Amino acid sequence: MRINILPKDVADKIAAGEVIERPVSVVKELVENAIDAGSTDITVEITGGGKESIRVSDNGIGIEKDDVEKAFLRHATSKISKTEDLRNLITLGFRGEALSSIAAVSRLELITKTEDEKTGQRIVLHGGEKLTFESIGCPRGTTIIVRDLFYNLPARLKFMKTESSESGQIIDMVSRLAITRTDIRFKLISNGKTVFSTIGNNDLKAAILSVYKDREYKELIPCELKRKGLEIYGYISRPSFSRANKRSQYFFVNGRTVKSSVIEKGLSLGYKERLFEGRSPIAFLFVEIDPNDVDVNIHPNKKEVKFDNDIEVISLVQDAVIDALNKKDAVSTSQDIYVKAEESVSSYKGSPGKASFNNEVSSSKDNNSKAPNVIFEKGEQVGIRDFLKQETREKKTLSPSNEIIEELGNPDIVATGVLPFDFDDLTFGETIFNTYITATDEENFYLFDQHAAHERINYEKFISAYTNSEKNSQILLLPITIDVPVELIDDENWVGILTKMGFSLELFGENSFILREIPEFMEISEAEDFVNTFVDEYHEGNPLGNRVVIDKLITKACKSSIKAHDKITNEEINALISQLKACGNPYSCPHGRPTFIKFRLYDIERMFKRVQG
Repeated sequence: MRINILPKDVADKIAAGEVIERPVSVVKELVENAIDAGSTDITVEITGGGKESIRVSDNGIGIEKDDVEKAFLRHATSKISKTEDLRNLITLGFRGEALSSIAAVSRLELITKTEDEKTGQRIVLHGGEKLTFESIGCPRGTTIIVRDLFYNLPARLKFMKTESSESGQIIDMVSRLAITRTDIRFKLISNGKTVFSTIGNNDLKAAILSVYKDREYKELIPCELKRKGLEIYGYISRPSFSRANKRSQYFFVNGRTVKSSVIEKGLSLGYKERLFEGRSPIAFLFVEIDPNDVDVNIHPNKKEVKFDNDIEVISLVQDAVIDALNKKDAVSTSQDIYVKAEESVSSYKGSPGKASFNNEVSSSKDNNSKAPNVIFEKGEQVGIRDFLKQETREKKTLSPSNEIIEELGNPDIVATGVLPFDFDDLTFGETIFNTYITATDEENFYLFDQHAAHERINYEKFISAYTNSEKNSQILLLPITIDVPVELIDDENWVGILTKMGFSLELFGENSFILREIPEFMEISEAEDFVNTFVDEYHEGNPLGNRVVIDKLITKACKSSIKAHDKITNEEINALISQLKACGNPYSCPHGRPTFIKFRLYDIERMFKRVQG
């Protein structure tokens, strides 16, 4: 076998294929170079989805005459000079392959001028070969025109998508860059039509609204937090605004748009119990971190990053989101509730978890029973009336065990101090339809759902008892025999997990255990089904963990709560609100429904035609 040295044109095309996948790759490299050049005004023009032509113009520092040809050599860059620089990157591009790769597979023209030079320079390359290099009159900055992408690689052309698909990818990419650098004026033109144009005035919200013209985005709320050298800022949606997918979540690290499961997890934990299962929030989140604490070179196109400390970043994002959602601006309003009637019922009957044991949860609309509701207090049944008349418990910080936090991702009921939303500013009135409690402040009218509010109170009470070191269990008069696979007999781990949940098991025979105690919130048949299912799933490598237990607590909280149409007194209303105020998360029931909704004075006046708009 002979070893051959590839000709330069072949090697360049292969290298180009690694860097330039499609038109969006070209636009990304050129716009990032424009940003790194200190530009304050960048215009991107495409035709035919970028397959016909791409033009990127900027007012940056330009390229000096002696460096113009050098810029098209592989690994020619002004961004780094030594290995150590890779751990302190602040630029978007650094490998020096972009211009070389783009020129190798297109007909490229570059016009550039620096501030100090009297004339600019124009160079034309086809397939990487120089055709023209001359002086030309032009303003400071750089313009690069790329025509007939992959004209000399017909095989690659076959893999191009439709014009609309290629355009969509470019629009999405430039949109992200535009909101990353709000100090730059961006303009994007496709087939002669302006897609968007930003002002470049450092206003993130204005940039988001210029790029993403969704009306809902006007209601995004700020989210920010600094801690231990980390900073997060941006905008997120109120729980009442959500999507069926995560396509409206945009993450940025040190100015670079990225995909990050770490940031995504922090965001998800922050919205814990605020959204129905299957719904995702809208988010534009920017993380600033010491370049030494993050690796941006783990993906060929730098789409992913690796944090040195995932836990710190997750915690920062989660706390920032929780803090933002606890503020008054985050309260659901009458104008932005997305839940349709059928979605509300279907989501309400299923708990947020994905576990089995599909216990039907009664909807507040279909329970008109006047029978007294009860809850369990220290092992005894207590009437709901007596419970509501008890003194409001003091707010306290719950301390779930590390195991539960790890498996559940923190149930989001930890009280963190005085909530930014002040219930003391509200004046409460009567109930309407024996279901909704009315309240007002100086500028708003509120409706509290008595069932959802009481459900939240009960849930936090039950979860608090569960997460304490001592689990409330009930001893079975007639123990239950549980058969387990032989492989699990000597495995103490699964027994330990069940013990933490409030079960008590003892070895009995060769492949059996005796179940002597079960959690107090489970029926005997439910507990037996749960343990058998847990054993089967564990044996298959998929332990159910605490999620099922939490689902059971949610079901219990629902069944133990005041229902719609249950008439309660003013004294009971005051007790209910007082205890809701003491909750770690008073804004939603454990299913994700809001406990109260705000009607702004402006919205009410608009209904009565007192104001326009």
